[in-house]
Amino acid sequence: MRVVLSTYGSRGDVEPMAALAVRLRELGAEVRVCAPPDEEFSARLAEAGVEPVPVGQSVRALVSGPPPKPGELPARAARLVEQFHAAVLGAAEPGGAVLATGLFPAAAGAQAAAEQLGARFVYVALQPTVLPSPHHRPFEYPMLPYPPEATDPRELWELNIGTMNALFGDAVNSRRAAVGLPEADNVRDHVLTGRPWLATDPLLDPWPRPAEADAAWPEAVQTGAWILPDERPLPVDLSAFLAAGEAPVYVGFGSMPLRDPAGAARVAVEAVRAQGRRVLLGRGWARLAEVDGAEDCFAVGEVNQQALFPKVAAVVHHGGAGTTTTAARAGVPQVLVPQMVDQPYWAARVAELGIGAAHDGPTPTTASLTAALRRALAPATRERAAALSARVRTDGATAAAKLLLG
Repeated sequence: MRVVLSTYGSRGDVEPMAALAVRLRELGAEVRVCAPPDEEFSARLAEAGVEPVPVGQSVRALVSGPPPKPGELPARAARLVEQFHAAVLGAAEPGGAVLATGLFPAAAGAQAAAEQLGARFVYVALQPTVLPSPHHRPFEYPMLPYPPEATDPRELWELNIGTMNALFGDAVNSRRAAVGLPEADNVRDHVLTGRPWLATDPLLDPWPRPAEADAAWPEAVQTGAWILPDERPLPVDLSAFLAAGEAPVYVGFGSMPLRDPAGAARVAVEAVRAQGRRVLLGRGWARLAEVDGAEDCFAVGEVNQQALFPKVAAVVHHGGAGTTTTAARAGVPQVLVPQMVDQPYWAARVAELGIGAAHDGPTPTTASLTAALRRALAPATRERAAALSARVRTDGATAAAKLLLG
């Protein structure tokens, strides 16, 4: 059976697909992964033995460049729909399966290809706030904010249908019409389907089922997070830094291109030093760098976080689903400084679980980050983080692969 995995987004969108691809191949499936052409993603897929089908523009170039003007969004959405429709159509086969996640237009293009071929289609959410639920509100697109008086999740999710149609309806339905598929009145629910998968850990992200069956809410299937085991050794110079003193605090913002990376690095170093700790900066797409060349600060590029996080005192990060899960598995306290989309949700969950602190807002000051770090490094927080780590599931990709092929 041929399975096509399709995604367009950051590393947090690509690496889970690599994890699933590995498990599917172990069970005898033929797997292809349609993903962005970024060299770092292709390298990670290659390390997992997965050959990617490059699609679209480099995501790093996209997010690091100037923000799109409002008039450019329809053309960008249409281009993604077309690119992923063509790529998945060429990679999949009738009777096979297509799983899609990432930016909505890319998933819509993959869905149209699966429908056209007669392949099974599964929409996969790597975080919960894209799936309608009475228990949380949808994330907000800045160009189409919800009315301030709308606070009930049911009302907001109903409004979200109009938002998604306004943003993506023309792009999705133009492509569907061009290939002979009927137009969708509600593009959101058509692409998400009535039974999407949710690839998150049920302890970190419990998915409460509605009290009664209701067509407004999809029947989400939660598989557990899809984790790609990482066996890469830590760089020699990083290992030497770790061995030279007490465990440092790691600070990294992953794929987030911060507006003022030099200022963010300076605030981070000052806040960590205020706790009497050494600092380990993850450069990431923000390109964080050492601020003064002192021996208590070290900057590192792409690194095996699964091996690194158990060796640090705390992890300060943007709140992506993958980083949150990796830190939780490591049993290390976290400080989440959420920037966008689902990141405020993960910050709230970490705070609720008592395994770290949620920073209020995306731009910390030395004082605000110092206060958050103080809460995260408290003995009770460290104890809860250590106790929870053993309860985070590691078999989500295996469960999903068996579900698909079973």
